[in-house]
Parts: sequence; structure tokens; C-alpha cells
Amino acid sequence: MSFDAVAGLDDLERRTTERLAALTGDYEGIVEATKDSNADDEHDPEGSTIAFERSQVGTLVEDARHQLAEIAAARERLTQGNYGTCERCGGPIGEGRLEARPTARTCIACAGRHT
Repeated sequence: MSFDAVAGLDDLERRTTERLAALTGDYEGIVEATKDSNADDEHDPEGSTIAFERSQVGTLVEDARHQLAEIAAARERLTQGNYGTCERCGGPIGEGRLEARPTARTCIACAGRHT
């Protein structure tokens, strides 16, 4: 396998950590900007509500945290020697799939199954 799993996971972790830091700052900014406000943003015709924006950013923060957990799990699979092995069928996960998604747990064939 010519794909460098450690480098791929390192890069993904760096990008995810940067995204999480930015999103956390955005979320804290939204909360701070509205903490002393009694504005009725639910009826503001100018666009999306503050509550909606806070919810969207909160969801993106949780997604980034989940991605970091998946990276940690992939590193554990590396340590255990089963990185790149499909958790469903036991076959190899293709190098192209691992390059595109270093945290992949299943091969493409198994990922396409909805069972």
C-alpha cells in the first residue's frame, strides 16, 4: 500500500481541529452577541434567526467532534494492525477509498449496502 495512512490521518486531524476551532469561535460569538439582547429574532424578516444560526453552527461543531473521534478510532485500528480491513466482510478497503476517506471502516461494496 503506497497510501501513507499516518500522514492522511494527520492531515485530516489538522484540518478538522482548525475547523472545530473556527466553528467554536463562531458559536461563542453568536452566544456572546445575543446574551444581553432581548431582540425578537423569531419574527425578523431580514433572514434566518439567531437561534437557527446557533443551531447550525452547533451541529457543525458536533460533526467536527465526531470526525475527531473517528480519526482516533482509525489510529487505534492502525495500532491493532487492522486498519484498511473492512469491518463487515473482512476484505481489504481499497487504497483509493482510504486516500479519500482515511477513517473508512468498510470497503466500497459494504458501504453501499444498507443493512
